[in-house]
Amino acid sequence: MCDGGEMSLHDKVIFVTGGASGIGRATVNRLAADGAHVVVADMQVELAAEAVAQVTSAGGTAQVCELDVADHGAVAAAVAAIANEHGRLDGAFNNAGIGGPTAKILDIDPAEWARVTAVNLTGVFNCVQAEIAQMITQESGGSIVNTASIGGVVALPRAAAYTAAKHGVVGLTRTAAVEYGSRNIRVNAVCPGFIDTPMFASNAGASDEMRDRVAGVVPMRRIAGPEEIADAVAWMLSDQSSYLTGVAMPVDGGFTAR
Repeated sequence: MCDGGEMSLHDKVIFVTGGASGIGRATVNRLAADGAHVVVADMQVELAAEAVAQVTSAGGTAQVCELDVADHGAVAAAVAAIANEHGRLDGAFNNAGIGGPTAKILDIDPAEWARVTAVNLTGVFNCVQAEIAQMITQESGGSIVNTASIGGVVALPRAAAYTAAKHGVVGLTRTAAVEYGSRNIRVNAVCPGFIDTPMFASNAGASDEMRDRVAGVVPMRRIAGPEEIADAVAWMLSDQSSYLTGVAMPVDGGFTAR
């Protein structure tokens, strides 16, 4: 990828949800290294503070925002506070998400379904709505990237709640891109494949044998590091992707191309 200046993220104010760990944490580090001021939003405040400390120790700038993305009012207030403090919101990475029940549809508890969709779909809607409301007030517009998944473009058996929510994120992304492209607001989604994160470790990556089996179904025959998703997100948020909108981009080692 390009260096900080060429990536054109210098001095941009970027909001990252789920920024305390995994893909979010890697993206926080990447954006800050490229010169952005990053607002690290997460329910895990201590981990978010660690992420901010890591950024500042490396010479970057960041701040903590305690946030439950499923709370519509809290999201709106958080985005308003960013705009009040910094005068604008240049970009957002709506990444907060949770895993779902590993079960066939007939065995899913409706409460689990509601919990997964509340965070993974409604949470993204809450963020997108608040972010666009701010960005349409800015002549500069803005760039939004939502975290979908390979589960947003293909079926993942025994993960109906997660898959349905992520398909919804892709639909929301495309609709927002069409509705607000004329306002200089770009909205895209990144669709990660199998990534070495705490969420992956708690599910498919619990054992070396399972990790090898998962890697075996990926054409590139490996599980990606979160930094590889962060690189793609940084480009999507930057001015270098200025004509990219409405895209759900798989970053999956070729999994969805099979």
